[in-house]
Amino acid sequence: MPKHDFSMTAAELAQMLARQAEAVCRHYLPAGRREGRYWLVGDVHNTPGRSLFVRLSGGGTGKGAVGRWQDAAEGTHGDLLDLIRERCGLTEFRDVAEEARRFLGLAGSDSTPAAVSTDPAPDATDDTEAMAAQVQRSARRLFAKAQSLPGTLGDAYLRRRGITSAALSNTGSNALRFHPRCFYHATPDAVREAWPALIAAVTDLDGMITGVQRTWLDPDGFDPIRLGKAPGETPRRALGHLLGHAVRFGRATGIEVLAAGEGIETMLSLRCVLPAIPMAASLSAGHLAALLLPAGLRRLYIARDADAAGDRAVAGLAERAIAAGIEALVLSPSLSDFNDDLRELGLAELRAHLRVQLAPEDAVRFMTSG
Repeated sequence: MPKHDFSMTAAELAQMLARQAEAVCRHYLPAGRREGRYWLVGDVHNTPGRSLFVRLSGGGTGKGAVGRWQDAAEGTHGDLLDLIRERCGLTEFRDVAEEARRFLGLAGSDSTPAAVSTDPAPDATDDTEAMAAQVQRSARRLFAKAQSLPGTLGDAYLRRRGITSAALSNTGSNALRFHPRCFYHATPDAVREAWPALIAAVTDLDGMITGVQRTWLDPDGFDPIRLGKAPGETPRRALGHLLGHAVRFGRATGIEVLAAGEGIETMLSLRCVLPAIPMAASLSAGHLAALLLPAGLRRLYIARDADAAGDRAVAGLAERAIAAGIEALVLSPSLSDFNDDLRELGLAELRAHLRVQLAPEDAVRFMTSG
């Protein structure tokens, strides 16, 4: 194999990585561990846990193939090229391919692939911290390159989801932006292409960007089935450090009342009725349960998604809030989530349904008239 062989396809690189699946996992996901036929870790960003599993044995193709991974909490999946892309915060396929070649020993002066040890590297902690910093820098660069939201396809997408001007006011420049050509592949085996995307900044309590969420959009129109998202298995993906952090609408600290939930559209739907309450979208059920709460918080509203994962997330976050001396109140939708309520039942019914779930003083203080 000649060095820098850029003629290799994504499938060929993925197959070569799959032959060393455990070594790939030990290098890029050192916080995990092998259990039977799988490598288990918290997520693609190397968070400790068990939500993501990588197959270390199996067939050569298909869902059960060696090297295929799935994150049960996020609903994302892919091959080892996808794992490297997300773990390293890379947005161009040529960079992903070069990183894969480097790992395989194909990018150096020696044409023979380098042997890769299956033992954890002695400086794995330093490597992990450096890689995490790289991913966060990539997320910040992507957000910085995105344009302001008003008048873009991202703005139109949210409006078609029923989000009002009141909900979007003072949020477009702070949390949400639009990128007209963001790196995307509709399926794990598809060619990487540039698609328009809504870009949301994930921040910590100090306002520092730790990651982004990309929601790829269909430039050809608003499909009622996909609700405007691009075709493909996972048109929504996160990049960076999410655990404990959130996409925030309003202030993050110095607040007494906060509403928190999973999705951006869910929290913006609540914001249509409660624009003055600071809100946090954690982006998944698993991350909602781990959301960091600001000092001085007195009351926490938890927006529930009506499914088993949503119930577990609500229970976990409520337990942590109560233990910290914070009153925790659950907001439950009439349908599957609050954006479904907004789109299918309308703003007036959403307002009436929420009013009776709020603390009486908050209904008077925060709820819009109508």
